[in-house]
Amino acid sequence: MSDIEIIQLFESKKVRTVWDEEKQEWFFSIVDVCGVLTDQPTHERARNYWKVLKNRLKKEGSEVVTNCNRLKLVAEDGKSRETDVADMATMFRVIESIPSKKAEPIKVWIAKIAAERVNQAIDPERSIDQAVADYRRLGYSEAWINQRIKTIEIRKGLTDEWKRGGVTKEVDFAFLTDLMSKTWSGLTTKEYKKYKGLTKENLRDNMTNMELLLNALAEETATD
Repeated sequence: MSDIEIIQLFESKKVRTVWDEEKQEWFFSIVDVCGVLTDQPTHERARNYWKVLKNRLKKEGSEVVTNCNRLKLVAEDGKSRETDVADMATMFRVIESIPSKKAEPIKVWIAKIAAERVNQAIDPERSIDQAVADYRRLGYSEAWINQRIKTIEIRKGLTDEWKRGGVTKEVDFAFLTDLMSKTWSGLTTKEYKKYKGLTKENLRDNMTNMELLLNALAEETATD
């Protein structure tokens, strides 16, 4: 399964999603959606809610549980763990099993994400616009957002160059990324995240303008 994990935002709450390139379909973390719908204070509480609901649906003979998939997603501790996920249709059926005022709004949100992916494939600029909107909702400054978007463009140029050089395996991309990080900061990606006290958060989203600039300079130089 060729997949891309992306953190989506629903009312400023994070929902882990995976885009399956082969199936051209979104998969949503059921635990995350349950947490949003029921306003659970912690991920652990959301996981327990889904566990109880899942058992109830099994006893009722519902096909919802059968249609769920399990994928490795980044957990709170930064490690990839097996997580129940559902495509849009199955996710809608799970939502219908949960009494919540947010049921309809989140259905609209999920449908919008699915439609937006198609639009982004036609017009890639839309994905950048969405990223800018998400960063604004999270309270980042305009100067930081502009710098962050520029680093995304530079990063893509570098990875495209690596691909042209024959790099295809995820482990090789990770090794080269660590090498780039070590070159300008003296720390690998994992060491840098530990230094900043991060777990599953995106390292670049927690960099200062200067850090983004230095990282971009290293990657632009490597690309050239």
